[in-house]
Amino acid sequence: MNPIEDFRGFYARFIVKSAGSSDERLMAAFSAVPREDYVGTGPWQVFVGSGYLPTISSDPRLLYQDIVIGLATDRGINNGQPSLHARCLAACAPRSGEHAIHIGAGTGYYTAVLARLVGTQGGVFALEIEPDLAARARNNLAHLPNVSVSCASAAEVSLPDCDLIYVNAGATHPLPSWLDALNIGGRLIFPLTPNEGFGCMLLVTRTSESAYAASIVTRAAFIPCIGARDDAMSRAVAAALESQSLKSVRSLRRDDSADETAWCTGSGWWLSTVEATA
Repeated sequence: MNPIEDFRGFYARFIVKSAGSSDERLMAAFSAVPREDYVGTGPWQVFVGSGYLPTISSDPRLLYQDIVIGLATDRGINNGQPSLHARCLAACAPRSGEHAIHIGAGTGYYTAVLARLVGTQGGVFALEIEPDLAARARNNLAHLPNVSVSCASAAEVSLPDCDLIYVNAGATHPLPSWLDALNIGGRLIFPLTPNEGFGCMLLVTRTSESAYAASIVTRAAFIPCIGARDDAMSRAVAAALESQSLKSVRSLRRDDSADETAWCTGSGWWLSTVEATA
């Protein structure tokens, strides 16, 4: 290994183990993808909550820390925290040969990691709504034959049937088109977020034609997903996050018949503290 690969290998082990996982495939995927190929030229802007702090140089070894790198700082768009993405990818467990959709691909770094996980027999359909970022992602990912990139809204485009949807922009509710696209056994993981403050990463698994298991993976904050925001739903999500245990979510229901097991109730969907049934 050369020095940069040593740094990348340690970083991969660190972020995956920090996420509570020992998945060797996930470590190998992060170890194989050069972050410097996706975040532009340095020095890089590191997000520090109240703004950005520039790195001390353009040495790519600086990128192999658990830090958030600005991609379009004028719009608050970042290459997110690696350990958070490691935790989410460990939870949804992309498998070789699966077909995945990556919503909010940015410039393609986590798309490339996802592409490694599904392998050459699988594929990734990446969506990015910002034209400049989509163009960068298309260029950055051109060497991967199992990836396609589209500049489109995930709320408007027709999604193909898939095994996994990985959303990297905050929604106040799951869009019906996302749930409809899942094959049986397919997983949707997305940030369920109110308009203010932290939300959570919700993992939904389609267990039958009409049943969906659900669980909350971790707390999270993301930029808004355009077309997947609703003010009334934001208030309901915020209230649930404040008053309910994150560990109690067990299933997602697609109707308006919420009962006493409801964790959070929306229009045409609700989360329940009871296991999914067909």
